[in-house]
Amino acid sequence: MRRLCCQLTRKYEKIVGLIPEKIYFYRTALMATRQSNAKPAAGKKAQAGEIQPAKGKLGVMIPGMGAVATTFVAGVEAVRRGLAQPIGSLTQWGTVRLGKRTDGRSPKIGELVPLAGLNDLVFTGWDIFEDDMYAAASKAGVLDRSLLNQIKPFLQSVKPRKAVFSHDYVRKLDGPNVKKGKNKRELAEQVREDIREFRKSSGAERLIVIWCGSTEIFLQPGSAHQSVEAFEKALAKNDESIAPSMIYAYAALSEGVPFANGAPNLTVDLPVMLELSRRNEAPICGKDFKTGQTLLKTILAPGFKARMLGLSGWFSTNILGNRDGEVLDDPGSFKTKEESKLGVLEHILQPKLYPELYGQLYHKVRINYYPPRGDNKEGWDNIDIFGWLGYPMQIKIDFLCRDSILAAPIVLDLVLFLDLAKRSSELRCRGIQEWLSFYFKSPMTVPGLYPEHDLFIQLMKLKNTLRYLRGEELITHLGLEYYD
Repeated sequence: MRRLCCQLTRKYEKIVGLIPEKIYFYRTALMATRQSNAKPAAGKKAQAGEIQPAKGKLGVMIPGMGAVATTFVAGVEAVRRGLAQPIGSLTQWGTVRLGKRTDGRSPKIGELVPLAGLNDLVFTGWDIFEDDMYAAASKAGVLDRSLLNQIKPFLQSVKPRKAVFSHDYVRKLDGPNVKKGKNKRELAEQVREDIREFRKSSGAERLIVIWCGSTEIFLQPGSAHQSVEAFEKALAKNDESIAPSMIYAYAALSEGVPFANGAPNLTVDLPVMLELSRRNEAPICGKDFKTGQTLLKTILAPGFKARMLGLSGWFSTNILGNRDGEVLDDPGSFKTKEESKLGVLEHILQPKLYPELYGQLYHKVRINYYPPRGDNKEGWDNIDIFGWLGYPMQIKIDFLCRDSILAAPIVLDLVLFLDLAKRSSELRCRGIQEWLSFYFKSPMTVPGLYPEHDLFIQLMKLKNTLRYLRGEELITHLGLEYYD
């Protein structure tokens, strides 16, 4: 029944040309039909489809074994050994209120939905450098050597596979651990073979691929990206519009493996990837992990808008010295990042609806490579606001953050939630997992639908999705029933 529903949904989407309102109408009608036919057990509500149990190992495959990846993997192992706590992870700490406020029901997320346990995670990855994860983590300098030494044998066991890489797409990096092939189609087949081999050698029941690699140069969708057939022909022709990250995504989705994009690259934000995702029931999400400065914007800007305070300017600049900073020192890669960071305020503030408050907003973003700072990024913000009768005020922020420390729990949550989506008959055929927009600077949506950037709306969307999967009442915060 679920597969038929997915097929009908895709059929209707094709008919209406992916018009969001009509997609919603048809999907709602289909879900209502299914739910009206369901007969829940006495005292229980109908669950939204089936969620398979999280049995066996979950394999995590990471393109890019730099600061973010090593901080994530080392952190998981440290938590497994009781050496540290998974601070910042919603899947490990978060709760979900069920029912009324007076019901006192707030289970942990892992109690509400079946998530893979940390002990079930196994790891591998690809990188252009030959360092194992211990050496890579030591060079990244994010975690203390005393912690790394306690998990050294484990980290040394995670060695990088040869990477798909081209200097044309990331101009500031180069390395020796690179795959060779006569064309990009052959490179894609090598990645697919890596995926099949890891599934077999690790004994993993399920896999996730999550991009933690560098920001590629700015690209726009073209004819090669419009369908699987066109993309595969372009692979064979070494089409320059196909970046290495797209090869990883194509390989993963072709193998039925979910893919998350942690960089602002185009990667899966393409018709070909949506087609593959839906065809093979391999969920996708992206793009660009929301960590430092943009995280603060998605917290503060909704507050200004809620109070109807005007904004005339928001100037943001960063200094960072890790590999990410070095890559973004190239104008081509910075353009990709800039596009991701600049769209946040426009979508939150909606200047067309509030031209007097936000129509003249000047928003500027700069990133400066400063090697001495390492992974400890510093972000400065100058915010010019105005209030009653137009009187101006200023807010200044100096955020001394640790980029990979903020990113690592995002990686963990995305791995566990994407695996949940893959096991959910309700979610796995939908392609883009917009309910995970909470974790991204530039959330993916179906064509024609603007993204939600407000962090609090994103969190409500995520938690309501979990409630929906379990047949629980969605929370609207109306609250009138308390005053009857």
